[in-house]
Amino acid sequence: MSSRVALVTGGTGGIGTSICKRLADMGHRVATNYRSEEKARAWQQKMQAEGYDIVVVPGDVGSPEAAQALVKGVEEKLGPVEILVNNAGITRDTTFHRMTPEQWHEVINTNLNSVFNVTRPVIEGMRERKWGRVIQISSINGLKGQYGQANYAAAKAGMHGFTISLARENAKLGITVNTVSPGYVATDMVMAVPEEVRAKIVADIPTGRLGKPEEIAYAVGFLVADEAAWITGSNLDINGGHHMGW
Repeated sequence: MSSRVALVTGGTGGIGTSICKRLADMGHRVATNYRSEEKARAWQQKMQAEGYDIVVVPGDVGSPEAAQALVKGVEEKLGPVEILVNNAGITRDTTFHRMTPEQWHEVINTNLNSVFNVTRPVIEGMRERKWGRVIQISSINGLKGQYGQANYAAAKAGMHGFTISLARENAKLGITVNTVSPGYVATDMVMAVPEEVRAKIVADIPTGRLGKPEEIAYAVGFLVADEAAWITGSNLDINGGHHMGW
């Protein structure tokens, strides 16, 4: 596969970091965004110590203007974005009857509106070049729902609605658009959950364990390959059998 330019939003998190590494290992030139310069600098230094040269560019993907500037910054450093992984996400959990407008809008803006904000500046270039890969990182909870996550589940379900529509619009132009829906993965966020709660989660997973960030990244690598050109509009569940559909 040719070396491509890949942008992974939210790349400094647990799953995002593994995706950045996986794409770099495949020979792609990888960039991600940041809001905290201090955190980004420390993350980049860690990546460099591990042998990864990943470009970090400022950008709040919840802002259309900032997202457009982010894409422009990546293109100035690496070239046109050919692979886009919409991975940025936050949680503001609470039961719906206690949820504030701020908790709703923050999650919808960062998790769902960001998908429009970042994809819009890159899709026309992909169409002109007749090649592109767009992947949304959704969640098991966008499929089955979760107590206290009406905002998060709505955003994550919306990501796949975006996927299947964009896939139809661009299928004849060499662009594939897919969704990956991870289950519970052993990231810092999940490991911060009380141990007894984690034990209940694991007890409900047929494989008997949490997922690894590298396992999600493997799926992304699979979908961006040239050989995956006939896979579009799909959702790949990676959850250890926690939620099964067909």
